[in-house]
Amino acid sequence: MKRMKGLFMMATIAVLATTTATAQDGAMMDKKEKTVMVGGAAMYPSKNIVENAVNSKDHTTLVAAVKAAGLVETLQSAGPFTVFAPVNSAFEKLPAGTVETLLKPENIKLLQTVLTYHVVAGKLSATDLLAKIKEGNGTATLKTVAGADITLRKKGKTIEITDTSGGKSVVTIADVNQSNGVIHVVDAVLVPKS
Repeated sequence: MKRMKGLFMMATIAVLATTTATAQDGAMMDKKEKTVMVGGAAMYPSKNIVENAVNSKDHTTLVAAVKAAGLVETLQSAGPFTVFAPVNSAFEKLPAGTVETLLKPENIKLLQTVLTYHVVAGKLSATDLLAKIKEGNGTATLKTVAGADITLRKKGKTIEITDTSGGKSVVTIADVNQSNGVIHVVDAVLVPKS
């Protein structure tokens, strides 16, 4: 009976030690990498923009467009980049047939222009964007990689982006950090004036 109690105590101690070690390992992992959930997937700051985006079920259209435009390698490079990433429903708001037309090989230049219009050189957090808006007395103008500007303003508790066509998009998830920049999830596709 004493032997049984002794074995039970040893087994309990072993289980507690393993549980504590696992909890500590998990806590250490969380301290190293603060993830944000986007499209049902964890976005890891140690992964690049493309490595994270391919896991988001909300960004399958964007990922397909990036691949069709031949921009995967660019968005995997060191950057840093600030990407305003439209969700699938943002692409669905475009006129019927727009996405299909953009994905055709003969429209690759136009597709590249639309996609790079969502990218700004450098890593700009939401705090950085809000500081620029404050410096600009309520608005901030950013030059995109496509060469055209976007205008930002604070709208309630979020940031609203206006494209050169007059369209508006709102940041729905800010500060999704990447190894080569940051993603801000947006609810509409930005379209440069042609």
